[in-house]
Amino acid sequence: MKRLLIGIGNPFRRDDGVGIHIAEKMRTLLPQGIDVLTQSGEGATLMQSWLDADQIVVVDAVRSQSTPGKIHEIDASMRRVPSEFFHYSSHAFGVAEAIELSRVLNQLPRRVDVIGIEGKDFSEGIGLTAEVDAAAEQAI
Repeated sequence: MKRLLIGIGNPFRRDDGVGIHIAEKMRTLLPQGIDVLTQSGEGATLMQSWLDADQIVVVDAVRSQSTPGKIHEIDASMRRVPSEFFHYSSHAFGVAEAIELSRVLNQLPRRVDVIGIEGKDFSEGIGLTAEVDAAAEQAI
């Protein structure tokens, strides 16, 4: 069974880097047999990375007008990922679209969990806001 954790984001756009931040911390905490990847969130690359996986967890920043730091957990094996969560991204074909296209093509891993952390600041810069950093620690 291939299991994969994918941290998504851009660490040079403040809270957008939370997925990569979590993935890098989890790299040393996860047991052997769970691979960890970091990616920008481009849809075709995501689809390729999970093509032969049985179970994936995708971690990314979201923007849904919820309180900054809120953790959204979505079982994407069972339901659709709201594409509006990722509208801050420059990718027109991102996480939500990649999951749904994989579903249509019957290439979605058996189990897909999406952990979205509500971001506050997506401006240029390095470092997470306090709310998102606290949520990242809770998610880890």
